[in-house]
Amino acid sequence: MKQQRTRVEPPDPAYHGLYKVGGIAALVVVVCLLAEIVFFAIYPQPATVDEWFTLLQDRPLVGLLDFWALEVVMYAMFALMFPALYIVLRQAGPSRMVVVLVLALLGIAVFFATNNPVTMLSLSHQHAAAATEAERSALLAAGQAVLANTTQRAVGGFNLGLLLVYVAGLIASWVMLRGQSFTRTTAYLGLAAHALSLADYVRQALTSAPLIALLFVLPGALLLAAWCVLVGRRLYQLGAR
Repeated sequence: MKQQRTRVEPPDPAYHGLYKVGGIAALVVVVCLLAEIVFFAIYPQPATVDEWFTLLQDRPLVGLLDFWALEVVMYAMFALMFPALYIVLRQAGPSRMVVVLVLALLGIAVFFATNNPVTMLSLSHQHAAAATEAERSALLAAGQAVLANTTQRAVGGFNLGLLLVYVAGLIASWVMLRGQSFTRTTAYLGLAAHALSLADYVRQALTSAPLIALLFVLPGALLLAAWCVLVGRRLYQLGAR
């Protein structure tokens, strides 16, 4: 059945600055996503804490970027993009958009609470300067704890922060079908991107085979990038009016 669009007033012009900022933020997310895909292909992530420490000591910039430093920028941009989406779409789905904003901000908070690239860099330098085997062992254990606390799928953890953001994006894309501010193409692309990304969590529970993981992760990231391009362009247009 064709989704009926809700008749709503145009987005509040009082927030045109937020729309512009949110639009630019969405486009920065695209740059971060694509750059991360390319970077991880060129510089695969280390498998052990020892290897992480060695990389961070020898090539600190590469090590930080491998430790999801680009995602720090990406989540900061999410913190600007989702409030703009909330303002634009709140009339089309008031209660749903409140849920979207809460989930997105909670996911962002979880990410920043559990991702510590600078802490890992500091531990690697302390490990290099350690004078005794006991000190080195203690620092390795601390590094392992930081690595586990990142909750990133790449190290076998459960990325709760990203899960919450994906759910927020899925609901926001659904609300886009009811409103008039975004095209159906944008809405359906968002539904596909976030649904595929969420399906990857099921894949994680069933298999860790690299090829199967790639079939979920890469298309999901590319679809998400395309969705953010459309969202960013539309938000910027609304801000420029």
